[in-house]
Amino acid sequence: MLDLYNKIEEAAEVIQQAFSETPKVAIVLGTGLGGLVDQIEVKATIDYSEIPHFATSTATSHRGRLVCGHLGGVPVIAMEGRFHMYEGYPLKQITLPIRVFKRLGAELLIVSNACGGLNPYYQSGEIMVIDDQINLMGDNPLIGINDDRLGPRFPDMCEPYDQQWIDKTIALARREDIQLHRGVFVAVAGPNLETRAEYRFLRTIGADVVGMSTVPETIVAVHCGLKTVGLSVITDMCLPDSLKPADVSEIIAIANRAAPNLQRLVTGLVVEAGQTRIA
Repeated sequence: MLDLYNKIEEAAEVIQQAFSETPKVAIVLGTGLGGLVDQIEVKATIDYSEIPHFATSTATSHRGRLVCGHLGGVPVIAMEGRFHMYEGYPLKQITLPIRVFKRLGAELLIVSNACGGLNPYYQSGEIMVIDDQINLMGDNPLIGINDDRLGPRFPDMCEPYDQQWIDKTIALARREDIQLHRGVFVAVAGPNLETRAEYRFLRTIGADVVGMSTVPETIVAVHCGLKTVGLSVITDMCLPDSLKPADVSEIIAIANRAAPNLQRLVTGLVVEAGQTRIA
């Protein structure tokens, strides 16, 4: 079997054949949030099946392709659909695209997701910028022999989401008159939603929202040196004392309704990145 480094090189080579520019920003689009692609001046699209070692996206509303082009005049590469642990993929494969984006020259990673709201002050359809995270997936993409070419053995996680870019996101939301929260994202394996007791537990340990993605990608982004911004669209409220069965179609519909605000935030961040020297 090829080692991880060689897999990254092979995947990057195929993408560079279709899109020769260096992306300044890489974007991961979550459930119901693929509409951002319509804002991109597309130069190339590549199905995941055409990229060596990429998984196939099977999640609802995830199209499963890379979109390369310009957003706000800035070169970007976007995942129109991501991979999840609940689809049966190992975390090293799920997070391979993040390493490929770093290899292609990306300096900033913007990750988005649909999530359940645990904080009673939040409402469905609102957006939260992720300040910190909790990993309850029972796995870690860095387990195994470390390749020092890809990152350090023990990456520090005191700031998984870049505080400077969190501040930029908050300032942008104020200018755009977008309701934006700042809080903690907890990731679980899924695919089942949580019980009342689990929601109480997650809230007790400090989580504001819960989802089934994003944390593995962010861990790998830290490992390989990518600045990261995380945006969560709250698609349903997970309040144990007033819980009702979740409707996946309604969750996707709420994500779609929130998409214009998310698009404005992401586009604004990309434009900011294009004007900023990212260390």
